Amino acid sequence: MNTLGKALPPLASLLPFEAAARLESFSQAAAELHLSQAAVSRQIRGLELNLGVRLFTRRNRAVFLTPEGHRLALAVSTALSQIGATAEGLRGATGKHQVVLLSQLCEAFYWLMPRLSTFHQRHPDIEIQVLTTAQPVARFAGHFDVALQSTGRASGLSHLLFTAPDEVFPVCSPNYLKGNEQVLSVIDLPHHQLLHHRAAPPHLMEWDSWLAQYGVALSGDAKGHVFDSYPMMLQAAVEGHGIAVGWGRTAGRLVDSGALVKPCSERVFLPHALSVFKHHAAAQRNETESLIEWLKVELLGDGA
Repeated sequence: MNTLGKALPPLASLLPFEAAARLESFSQAAAELHLSQAAVSRQIRGLELNLGVRLFTRRNRAVFLTPEGHRLALAVSTALSQIGATAEGLRGATGKHQVVLLSQLCEAFYWLMPRLSTFHQRHPDIEIQVLTTAQPVARFAGHFDVALQSTGRASGLSHLLFTAPDEVFPVCSPNYLKGNEQVLSVIDLPHHQLLHHRAAPPHLMEWDSWLAQYGVALSGDAKGHVFDSYPMMLQAAVEGHGIAVGWGRTAGRLVDSGALVKPCSERVFLPHALSVFKHHAAAQRNETESLIEWLKVELLGDGA
């Protein structure tokens, strides 16, 4: 007698439920799955009726998992990830010794790429596939084993492994300072051309929050340019278009090379700036653990 069919909930509802649980939003789940929000709501309501429990609480147009919903989300996401990994393995898309590292574009471009060769020298048999995203880890629907992103961004069901510090400071081109004071005061910064990075949801620190650390407010009529890409904003700073907020791990190499300078000595230290995650359904593999240990050393030092 086949009891599995009777025990399983409606299978068509599992993908909408997984997406809504991961994103904590019916509308974002609908956009990801190319469905209407009403269709996602119907699928989840049908799932709740089938199970006889509430899976979400709904408050002020936002949705949050109930304890029962969190329990089911963990099981569904794990099962779907395992199915996906098995399917990729059958297609030959994932090598036996491959590890998928998901990273924000800025960290991948400025921090990871210049030092990844040291990992390959130590582990020549392990292939690292680097994927980049501008979205929080929780909104990434593809497969990954390990992820790095700014602390405070949504991570879904991923397991936090550790956090790493960083420091934040203004940067600009040496040419921008020609004709200006070579060392600027913090209170003068709002009067300069400021380069802003805007992301949704916002990153950990931008101009308004950085200046607030020194008791300086950014007025609504302050001069500046807005970019939706951090690397583009840094390049604009290199080209002399204004002053940007720089992070040590991403702007540091440009400062060391002389392409950027620090127009003032003030900085803000963040003890938990970058978070490293492991996918909650990632299998226990030596290759993955080797990558995690390497990241610890590179991000925290030999005393990690």
